[in-house]
Amino acid sequence: MLMSNGSVFMPSVLTLIGIPGLESVQRWIGIPFCVMYLIAVIGNTLILVIIKYENSLHRPMYIFLAMLGATDIALSTCILPKMLGIFWFHLTEISFEACLLQMWLLHSFQAIESGVLLAMALDRFVAICNPLRHATIFSQQLLTQIGVGVTLRAVILVTLSIALIKCRLKLYRTTVISHSYCEHMAIVKLATEDTRINKIFSLFVAFTILGVDIIFITLSYVQIFITVFQLPQKEARFKAFNTCITHICVFLQFYLLAFFSFFTHRFGSHIPPYAHILLSNLYLLLPPFLNPIIYGVKTKQIHDHILKMILSKRHLDH
Repeated sequence: MLMSNGSVFMPSVLTLIGIPGLESVQRWIGIPFCVMYLIAVIGNTLILVIIKYENSLHRPMYIFLAMLGATDIALSTCILPKMLGIFWFHLTEISFEACLLQMWLLHSFQAIESGVLLAMALDRFVAICNPLRHATIFSQQLLTQIGVGVTLRAVILVTLSIALIKCRLKLYRTTVISHSYCEHMAIVKLATEDTRINKIFSLFVAFTILGVDIIFITLSYVQIFITVFQLPQKEARFKAFNTCITHICVFLQFYLLAFFSFFTHRFGSHIPPYAHILLSNLYLLLPPFLNPIIYGVKTKQIHDHILKMILSKRHLDH
């Protein structure tokens, strides 16, 4: 419904333009994005299957890895099909309700992934700094509670963010979103009304989830490295350090991209829109793409089972 001042009251349909400034080459950009998505789905599914059917991997570290893999599949799947529809078939329209649903799924899975990464850091902290109590502390009951807690935290906070948009923002200056998916601040910036409460709550959610998680992850790894360097056996130090490096690589590529995307979207007005949108897309696609590769190469148990599967297939072929 168009108002007299040119604003739109509660639009039923929004338009995603993809990557502003690169519309003519979006079809080519979609090819590497599609390849990354397929590798992410196949790689994470392979890790899930290995962990499910290998009893020796039914331990907290690998259960958290399975949670991470499932979250990565869901995270990339909630944005890429629509994104490729925009890039390849010019399917730019999306209903307002579907846009909010995509936003809810996207930010919920981001928050769940951050929570799982924190759980993985705490697991390594107990395993290295207090190994005798690790099995007692990380019981099956605690793993279930962590999974439920991480999910509830994400769902509640993100739902409140969506509710603020639905309840407070009624008038929109345009229905065109200069993005390739429905993102919270991209929607908020379309509104003509006072959006300060939405922006403040968005910062609160970001700090409550990403900020708190990164603080505890950092503290955990500081203590882990102190403990590792105090180990008397060189072999034990190397094994513990090697395990930590794998997790740290995953943490860094997730949080560095997350904070860069978060701050450029809010304060990077001098950055070209296409650069920001590309980085935002990579932030959502790179972690699901890289995580199975990192863990498949660096985690011996996963690596060995993948090799066993490949060798078994070759043996059957011959």
